[in-house]
Amino acid sequence: MKIDVLTLFPAMFAGPLDESIIKRARDEGRLDLAIHNLRDYAHDRHKTVDDRPFGGGPGMLLKPEPIFEAVEALAREKTQVILLSPAGRPFTQAIAGKLAALEHLLLVSGHYEGFDERARECLADDELSIGDYVLTNGALPVMVIVDAVTRLLPGVLGDEESARQDSFSNGLLEYPQYTRPAEFRGMKVPDVLLSGNHAQIAQWRAEQSRQRTKERRPDLL
Repeated sequence: MKIDVLTLFPAMFAGPLDESIIKRARDEGRLDLAIHNLRDYAHDRHKTVDDRPFGGGPGMLLKPEPIFEAVEALAREKTQVILLSPAGRPFTQAIAGKLAALEHLLLVSGHYEGFDERARECLADDELSIGDYVLTNGALPVMVIVDAVTRLLPGVLGDEESARQDSFSNGLLEYPQYTRPAEFRGMKVPDVLLSGNHAQIAQWRAEQSRQRTKERRPDLL
């Protein structure tokens, strides 16, 4: 998969996307990730990418010219262009799965008071938000989406079943899990998990998953 990221802060991506599973996916050629500086597409002496909004108000807006030029330079026939902003639809595991099936993503990181509306209207195939809160800029949301999508690419995880059993993969939270020792400080692992009866274990996990979801995220039911 090819992912291009357009941002004002390329240095922010140097650590999180160079470690762990994402690093392995890049090293193995399963993820082709490139970070682009939006200022490289501004041609005035000061590399200006923002200006004051018409009609007044606080803050600055990202100008259309550098965004249009960057997207037009980076996009291909099958590119999905996604803007990151608080106004986007909530990002979910289901959306991550759909994005992982695409050939090319171009993630555009917002900043200041957001984008000139013409970028939304003419360039974006989708607009996503990672939650009902506001961050300094869209770099962290981009990293979240890259991480969530990358782990769903074929061959990235050592065990494909891991992704299928994650929280939200079936619409519910994941069931409780335990490892050795079977008893720790008087706390015992549920007997069913030690029984070796896979049918009963599966039933217990399904019940626990639904119960946990009901208690913690009833909105998912």
